[in-house]
Amino acid sequence: MNQNTPVDREKAQSLTDETTTKSSARTKGFLLLGAAVVIAAGGYYGLKALGTDHQSTDDAYVAGNIVQVAARDAGTVVAIHADSTQSVTKGQPLVDLDPALADTQLAAAEAELARAVRGVRSGFTKVNTASAQIAQAQVRLDAARADLARRERAVASGAISAEEVAHAQEAVHMASAALELANSQRADADSSVGGTDVESNPAVLAAIAAVRRAALQRAHMQIVAPVDGVVAQRPVQLGQQVAPGTPLVTIGQLQRLWVDANFRETQLAQLRVGQPVTIHADAYGKDVTYHGKVIGLGVGSGSAFALLPAQNASGNWIKIVQRVPVRIGLDPKELAAHPLRIGLSVDVDVDTKGHEGTPVTALPSQPQPAAAFDAVSPQVEARIRQIIAANAGRR
Repeated sequence: MNQNTPVDREKAQSLTDETTTKSSARTKGFLLLGAAVVIAAGGYYGLKALGTDHQSTDDAYVAGNIVQVAARDAGTVVAIHADSTQSVTKGQPLVDLDPALADTQLAAAEAELARAVRGVRSGFTKVNTASAQIAQAQVRLDAARADLARRERAVASGAISAEEVAHAQEAVHMASAALELANSQRADADSSVGGTDVESNPAVLAAIAAVRRAALQRAHMQIVAPVDGVVAQRPVQLGQQVAPGTPLVTIGQLQRLWVDANFRETQLAQLRVGQPVTIHADAYGKDVTYHGKVIGLGVGSGSAFALLPAQNASGNWIKIVQRVPVRIGLDPKELAAHPLRIGLSVDVDVDTKGHEGTPVTALPSQPQPAAAFDAVSPQVEARIRQIIAANAGRR
């Protein structure tokens, strides 16, 4: 049976102590390295959060208007002029619907306008005729009264009989009744056209409105691009029967993009409208730098518009710093040189040294009124005037 000698036990103890010392030193080194990394990271992010010269975030994305073009009237698709990924300009045809029914309705409305103008014109003629009949009846009444007066003087001298005087009185009554009838006919004729001319007559105005409505329906048979952009989606198919409101084409305005940068609410105090911004898109990397300006602040955080908003009035509430979107405008020239797409990720850095601008947290100025949309074309108005002139006797 082997037994460890004192020398062997001493050597073993020495090896154990040496191993323990090395392990302890290694552990202490790792702890020191980890502490240094944590301190450095905390210092870096602390300086970024507390610094007054710059505010930055990588929670930022490219945004833009996405315009959905829909059918305004029912019809059958007979032609498609643009497809996905193709550029379109404002006013360019996108989709054509079958115009046969709309053409028929427009022709019927124009015919009804012509009929209304002729009817009003006939009404003015009736008024003139009734006026002439009044004048004629008045002359006959005056003549009958004069004849009655002569006969009444003659019967006193015995030159004529009383029967002739009675006949003269009956003639006066008949002439008076004819005058009343002529006045009634004049009032009846004047009731449809009195106080108006051809263009302002109610029947003509209703017919004009019908022509405009039919012309609008005919114009809706060709759907055009309302803005410049790129076709994002084209769900409509050739031969499809569409109803009013059916989505036909979706257009993205890539020439008018901006950036929505979601800054923490603790960063907003340093942001001002008009402050310069440098932007780097992940699609191009650090080689391409965009320059923009702060435009304004969103009306609320993302949680305020969530489908199921957070219910913070609870016992286990934990405060979470919210983020609010800050809109940043882009340089159109840089955007044209290096196009972006809606939804791309970007890094944003705002130079906050200048404090003379309006704080982003201030209420925005009053909105500018939008430009009116001219729905009825000048050609339609010219056609209406032509129909009225041709049927009113003013060629």
